[in-house]
Amino acid sequence: MVNATINGIAISVEDGTTILEAARKVGVEIPTLCYLKEVNEIGACRVCVVEVEGQDRCVTACNNVVQEGMVIRTNTRKVRTTRKTNVKFILSQHDYECASCVRSGNCTLQSLANELNISEMPYDSILEKNKWDKTFPLIRENNKCIKCMRCIQICDKVQSLKVWDIAKTGSRTTVNVSLGRNIKEADCALCGQCITHCPVAALSGRDDKRPVFSQNGMLNTRRKTTVVQVAPAVRTAWAEAFKLSRKFASPERLAGALRLMGFDYVFDTTYAADLTIMEEGSEFLERLKHKEDYQWPMFTSCCPGWVRFLKSQYPDMVDCLSTAKSPQQMQGAIIKNYFADKIHEDPENIFSVSIMPCIAKKAECALPTMDSTGTGPDVDVVLNTREFVDYMKSLNIDVYGLPEDHFDSPCGEGT
Repeated sequence: MVNATINGIAISVEDGTTILEAARKVGVEIPTLCYLKEVNEIGACRVCVVEVEGQDRCVTACNNVVQEGMVIRTNTRKVRTTRKTNVKFILSQHDYECASCVRSGNCTLQSLANELNISEMPYDSILEKNKWDKTFPLIRENNKCIKCMRCIQICDKVQSLKVWDIAKTGSRTTVNVSLGRNIKEADCALCGQCITHCPVAALSGRDDKRPVFSQNGMLNTRRKTTVVQVAPAVRTAWAEAFKLSRKFASPERLAGALRLMGFDYVFDTTYAADLTIMEEGSEFLERLKHKEDYQWPMFTSCCPGWVRFLKSQYPDMVDCLSTAKSPQQMQGAIIKNYFADKIHEDPENIFSVSIMPCIAKKAECALPTMDSTGTGPDVDVVLNTREFVDYMKSLNIDVYGLPEDHFDSPCGEGT
């Protein structure tokens, strides 16, 4: 065990414990920006600096271990000044037009700047120009990247895809797609982990709200019959943004919100999940009858990110995949075929929207359909939970006054 003091508090920790971990054990919070435990502990942002007695310069808490007899102070004038200066340097290479940023109000850098009372910038702003394929579901904005390296580490160490890497050197050091590739060449599975772990909005999902909600969008122009389906995960996740209890934020209340937003029909994707299971089961039984004609075992997955991963990393196992569509795509096919016929509507006059938990679904709906019905894509637009919630907030809907409504039948009932 190693003995030291942090802000006058005596501590005893195991050898090898970092200053950051030791401080958290005794309830002393040290701000971080680039730190991810056991994934990214490189002290790149220099925000977690602390003062150690006997050392002239502040040291980073995330990658310096506690030594016997250390006297550590985390909130001295020297620490605050150094921390504030470091954040200002980061801001000088960051597009800090926060009001129009997708992460405004949910940004670690913005929160740090507010906590440190940064009200003016003494340094000239140097922003990297943005070159990115905006048709890809994952969007990178170079001018917002703070070089924390989280995306590189999470993709390398956890996802093992190595999509990102450091580019250039010196003051021009930045992050880009590895090996000089563009993002479509990089075998990105669209798992979304780099977006989740980016502390700013340098990485985000493609914003697809415009064709649905804008002034010229389908909900406002009423050019087509608008239909929306909601994934099971979204039925719970939407409540988090409004701090609603699980009991109050019922699926029926979500259906009521979607009707208030203007959708003509509201469906629950759980029905299509049942259909998917039946199709996969039937396919499995058929394969069993002709074992010698198939590669085994048979895999099924409703996750297009997992399917993308398998296809790029294990191409020899692609023949093991079920050919059944995912619940999202199966529901889309039902809407534009069976349901369109039921309401006597031309399938081409139906605008099908899906609210899903991940950006991989945006890529999935763009895949060519397997049939030749001529109805176009099974799903026209995929919105993620954040996009749906952001627009709902913009309408100033009283969430506590939302009525409970039913999902439309026959696609609303599922196990």
